[in-house]
Amino acid sequence: MQWGTWLALLLGAALATSACNRNVEPYDPDEKVERPDLSKIFPEGAERSGDADVLRGVMPEEPPAAASGGEPLRGTIRIAPELAARVPSGAVLFLIARTGPGPPTAVRRIAEPQFPLDFALGPDDRMLATMPFEGPFQLVARVDADRDAATRNPGDLQGEADGAFSPGASGIEIVIDEVL
Repeated sequence: MQWGTWLALLLGAALATSACNRNVEPYDPDEKVERPDLSKIFPEGAERSGDADVLRGVMPEEPPAAASGGEPLRGTIRIAPELAARVPSGAVLFLIARTGPGPPTAVRRIAEPQFPLDFALGPDDRMLATMPFEGPFQLVARVDADRDAATRNPGDLQGEADGAFSPGASGIEIVIDEVL
């Protein structure tokens, strides 16, 4: 064996034995669960940063619907007749409201949709409870065969409402007329 290989093996063994000094014990279902000492994690003064309640494990209250933008959007989702036969059994419909690029403001997941489908999408469907439900919103409906909101696969069906809508808008029409 060459010296370089020998040295690499010796160095690797030394690192492997010294890399972890944590004693990992088997799971004990009777072990008492204790709150971690957050002062070891967060810097001194973090309790005065405005997030003191969160650091103590207290989550902020969800704002009431009126404070978060108010009334839901309401309308009907239809599917173009030529695409109706392409809706796979077990598919999921995702109704997505966005105010621009980036993550959606609100999403509703509807398993095994039947068309036409009346919908309401409002503050209860927000991605983040603290995010205000304020428009104007662009609305997209997608029939997703793999039921995963993060994917857009070839063969999924999609449609978009014409225009942008403020909270409380009704009579919104979305026609699913596109094959991805």
